[in-house]
Amino acid sequence: MPESEGILPVPGIRVLPEMTAFWDAMREDVLLLPHCVRCAHVVWAPRPYCPECGSLEVRWEPASGGGAVYSFTVNRRGKGFNRRYEEIGPYVVAYVELDEGPRVLTNIVGCAVDDVRIGQRVRAVIQHSGEDSILRFAPAE
Repeated sequence: MPESEGILPVPGIRVLPEMTAFWDAMREDVLLLPHCVRCAHVVWAPRPYCPECGSLEVRWEPASGGGAVYSFTVNRRGKGFNRRYEEIGPYVVAYVELDEGPRVLTNIVGCAVDDVRIGQRVRAVIQHSGEDSILRFAPAE
């Protein structure tokens, strides 16, 4: 079976000043999640405010890195707006529900694409390319 071994390209990231803490932590292999001080909502995608209550009081806290596959699809063609993916073969695009609650749109790497299952336990894998980092997930062994 084809395997998604983490060969997916890491796209260039434009870092906004209010997101520096998140990206600095990613470069150090730490996943931070914003937690709303007012309503306790755990925020994804990372941002300096709470989309639930509108509060600007968020606290960046380390995440466990654990989660489960909520939904996924296998892209076997790689065509589309970003042609960098055409040459790499099939890859998994998934929603992972983090142990902290939010669902993250990501890729599953480190296993055969046909082995991914809904409910499968996964762990965060932060992949780097130069100054850029991206959050992906691999099966939890």
